[in-house]
Amino acid sequence: MTDKRTGDRAAGRPGDDPDDRPDRAHRRPPGVDDATVEAVGKVTEALEATERARGHLYSFHQMTGRSDLLLGEAVELLRGAGHAEEAELLETEVLGRNVIPGHWTFQIVEGYDSHYYRPFARLEERVRDRLTGGLKHLYEAEMKEARRTHGHPAHTAHPDTRPPGTAPPGTAPPGS
Repeated sequence: MTDKRTGDRAAGRPGDDPDDRPDRAHRRPPGVDDATVEAVGKVTEALEATERARGHLYSFHQMTGRSDLLLGEAVELLRGAGHAEEAELLETEVLGRNVIPGHWTFQIVEGYDSHYYRPFARLEERVRDRLTGGLKHLYEAEMKEARRTHGHPAHTAHPDTRPPGTAPPGTAPPGS
């Protein structure tokens, strides 16, 4: 329900505690419609999928580098065990080899970051800034608000930022 005075979509539910509403960073700005929230949320979801792909790319980079280091150790062990021909073959043909023509994994990561990831991240931020006031995860925040059980201690609107051992306003401190 929308508070007619403030345009706050999270306000105005009967019995709601004003402290049990999403923080300002997760409330829809006035004038932003459902279709816009959904569309911007989908752009952000696409960027999040790209973030995951980027993480896998960094895993590929690190695992391939680790493999090359292990292979270097294996080459030395083969040499030490008297298998110079096999050691030489692995050292010449695989150790330090490009993973795709002209590229080690760090070059793939750098290319992905500069050519795809950074431009996408900049544009996702621009879309959020222009259409929803820069708010992050607005679609999810509204989903949380619609699905949570208001007033239930495990369904609060936002994290409890009170110091440990302090009670919410109007309640007795723990252990009293």
